[in-house]
Amino acid sequence: MSVPAFAVTHAVVHHRKHFRWLRWNPLFKPSHESLLIQNAEIDRLELPRIQDDTELEALKADGSLLPIIPNETLRIEPSLDPSRRYCRPWTRDFVDDLSQAYYNRFHQQIQVNSAVRTVKVQRKLRRRNRNAAPAEGDTASSHLAGVTVDLQRRGMTKEQIRWMEQYLFYMKALGLVEPEEERRHWCFHIMVSGHYSEWRETQNIVPVERPDADRPDVAKPDNNGPVELPGSLESLALGSGSN
Repeated sequence: MSVPAFAVTHAVVHHRKHFRWLRWNPLFKPSHESLLIQNAEIDRLELPRIQDDTELEALKADGSLLPIIPNETLRIEPSLDPSRRYCRPWTRDFVDDLSQAYYNRFHQQIQVNSAVRTVKVQRKLRRRNRNAAPAEGDTASSHLAGVTVDLQRRGMTKEQIRWMEQYLFYMKALGLVEPEEERRHWCFHIMVSGHYSEWRETQNIVPVERPDADRPDVAKPDNNGPVELPGSLESLALGSGSN
């Protein structure tokens, strides 16, 4: 009598991989229009796009570019070439003001990841990263004129990112910056207008205890008098608190 053969089956367990998709919805999305705005400001100021190290060193020598100096409120990405830790005077003022305001709020430093670049450097960057802005044309990288810095976004909490976006929201509304939030390098790319210096001279910031409403009315530039710093931006700059 034959014994029936039973097929031996092996259960195959399929493990479904679960991916966590992080929604990327920044306030300042990079765009073609933003690049045009940045280059229009460079043209208005009649600034050159720095071609090479010879031109870069000449602008340092005559004071057109100033060094970004690390301090209690500001650090620089260690891998950034020391020869490129420079920017225009009004851009450095902006970075100093922002880093001080951020430190007052969170007791942490802001990090500069990138500042001035030459056309030669931008071309090399473009070969490695096709998403990088071009080195020529009306959408060229604004780093080439020394008016722009990249500030590290990676590692910030949601509260810190929101604070940065609010701060830049007011500056942009006043026509003083043109910001973008870059996903590839997780940074705030910020072009600072030449108007920042004259606006800064009108400000007399007084400490306040706590922020007001999230997004109150933004003060508009007034040709007949100095621009008032919005109340909540005073709070952002000098408000108490830590994380």
